[in-house]
Amino acid sequence: MKGAALAVVSACCFGFSGSMAKFLGAGGLTPLQAVWVRMAGAAILLIVLLAVLKPKALRVPPGKRGFFAAYALIAVAGVQALFFLAITRLPVGVVLLLEYTAPVLVVFWVRFVRHVRLPRSAYAGAVIVLVGLAVVVEIWQGMSLDGIGLILGLVAAACCAGYFLMSDGFGGDVDPLGLIVWGLAGAAVVLLPLSQAWDIPWAAFGTSVTLGGNTIPMAVAALWLIAIATVLAYVTGVSAVRRLSAAVGATVASLEVVMGAVIAWILLREHLGVAQIAGGAIVLAGALLAQTATSGVSRTIEEEAAQRVGSPGASTALSRSFARTATAPAADDDA
Repeated sequence: MKGAALAVVSACCFGFSGSMAKFLGAGGLTPLQAVWVRMAGAAILLIVLLAVLKPKALRVPPGKRGFFAAYALIAVAGVQALFFLAITRLPVGVVLLLEYTAPVLVVFWVRFVRHVRLPRSAYAGAVIVLVGLAVVVEIWQGMSLDGIGLILGLVAAACCAGYFLMSDGFGGDVDPLGLIVWGLAGAAVVLLPLSQAWDIPWAAFGTSVTLGGNTIPMAVAALWLIAIATVLAYVTGVSAVRRLSAAVGATVASLEVVMGAVIAWILLREHLGVAQIAGGAIVLAGALLAQTATSGVSRTIEEEAAQRVGSPGASTALSRSFARTATAPAADDDA
């Protein structure tokens, strides 16, 4: 129960990301500048907290620098930047739905690149997701949603899938919190020239912004994005994945999509149409079916590996990938 509660808290915290980012955008920040503020602010806060409470987590294991760099570039900077760009063209809920296709992309990678046989339910889930996306974009009307926004959202989903797959290199010598903090810090470095952070209108943080009839101080929106939607979301998420199975984690993670849409509706007055709501439900159902089926295969592989080496604790990288990332953002993530 504690793991599920932590996962719910994490999903709810991540759900604020899109709405808070839109307030920053309305205050004068570009999407990439808003991402940089989030990454840099969260990295600084986490480094301070870990330096005091868990300094060993900040150690980068020998031989893992390349992995940490790739994680920062793809799993953090790529997902977050593309998400923030996409929500300037599409409702927050729709972008979250697009990112939630990541588990399906993992299914195809596992089958056609790793050549791992998957149950039919995994493919059924993938087909269901495609049907759901067709409904979300109202393909019968020639795709009524912004085309560039759709592309950005889908590329963000690909980066999110890369996050899942990169967990292959997530060995036991890597502390999850350390990986997160250096991923955030690395993303801030990568995005520094792209966001032109030196041109951020810092004076705007002393003003307030009104969207959807709600007025929020810019400083509050930034702090909420950093402390709640990033730091608290990641910390509770990491704690949750240690206690949940992949199937349960995937189910709980879907709450981020729901919470993101609800929060955007309350704060921004972003209403999703009937097609988006219906298609969203189909996308979530298909993604959960695909990921649950794939995680079942990973558990079977783990058992076979354990039998081969004669150790009940042995596991494969694929199993570790789904076990650790079942409740992670869509980067967020969310991101």
